[in-house]
Amino acid sequence: MALFDLPLDELRTYRSGSPAPADFDAFWAKTLDEARTHDLAARFERVDSPLRTVEVHDVTFAGFGGHPVKGWLVLPAETTRPAPVVVEFLGYGGGRGLSHTHLLWASAGFAHFVMDTRGQGSGWAPGDTPDPVGSAPSFPGFMTRGIEDPHDFYYRRVFTDAVRAVEAARSHPLTDAERTAVVGASQGGGIALAASGLVPDLAAVAPDVPFLCDFPRATTLTDRNPYREVGNWLKTHRGRSGQAARTLSYFDGVHFAARANAPALFSAALEDKTCPPSTVFAAFNAYAGTDKEIEVYDFNDHEGGGVFQEAAHLAWLPGRLGA
Repeated sequence: MALFDLPLDELRTYRSGSPAPADFDAFWAKTLDEARTHDLAARFERVDSPLRTVEVHDVTFAGFGGHPVKGWLVLPAETTRPAPVVVEFLGYGGGRGLSHTHLLWASAGFAHFVMDTRGQGSGWAPGDTPDPVGSAPSFPGFMTRGIEDPHDFYYRRVFTDAVRAVEAARSHPLTDAERTAVVGASQGGGIALAASGLVPDLAAVAPDVPFLCDFPRATTLTDRNPYREVGNWLKTHRGRSGQAARTLSYFDGVHFAARANAPALFSAALEDKTCPPSTVFAAFNAYAGTDKEIEVYDFNDHEGGGVFQEAAHLAWLPGRLGA
C-alpha cells in the first residue's frame, strides 16, 4: 500500500478544524457525576490459575448507569506492596478474552487492569459485558448506535466505563493510585485518550494508532470500517450529516487530548487507512501536555509498531511511573 495521507512534515503541524462543543466540559462533568451516583462496587475474585508468575483476579465494577462491567486484574505473583498500575482498553470488536493472554505488564512488575468493552467481544477475542442500552436504527457495528443525540451515543457509555475502570483499578489495595497509566491501541487508544482528558491526575498515557480522532477528516478520508459505518448510516439517513457531526464532536479524541496533561507516548503508521495518520497527529498536536512523543512507523498499516511499540512502552513507561 502506498502512502495516501499528508506528507510527514505536514502531519507534524496538522491541526483539526473541528471545534469542541461549547458545553463539552459541562456535558462530561454531568455524565460522570451521574455515573458516580452509583456505588462503584468493585469486586476482585481470585482466579484459580496454573500460571505461576502472575496472580489473576476476575473484576466486576459499576460503569455507566451502574451497569456491571467486567475486567481482569493481573498482578505479579507474591506482590506485597502497591505497584504502579497500567489500565488497558481494547481494540474494536474485541473483549477481555482469557486471562492468560495478558502477561506483558505484570511480567514487567506492573499491576495490569484490562477493561472489557461493553457490547463487544465477538470480533477477535471473547467478551463478558453486555450493553443493556438500546438505540435507534443504526448501521451494523458500534459507530452509529445513538448517533442522533450525544446523550444516547454508544461511546458515552464506553468512555464513562473507562473512567470508572481507572477508579476501580485504583481501589485495589495492591495498586498505587498515584502511579496510574492508561494504554490501548486503535479503539483502545481512543478510549485511553478520552480517559486522559477526563481523569486529571494520570501519570502517563500511551495511545497507539488511536481511533475516534478528528471525525470530520476521518469519515471523509478513509473508506474502511469502522469510520465508514458513519457514511453508510448517512447514505440511508439523508440530510443528517450535521446532526451526526454534532454528536461525534462530543467524543472526538482531539478535544480530550486538548484537556490532557499526563506524559504521553503516541504512535502512528503512515500507511494506516483504518486510522489515518493525519487523524492521529491531529490528537497528538492538540495534546496539552508538553511531555509528549510520537513513534512513527512509515511502512506500516493499522498494525502500527506491533511488538516494536511494546518494546518502546517498556522502555518509556517505567520512567513515568517511577518503576
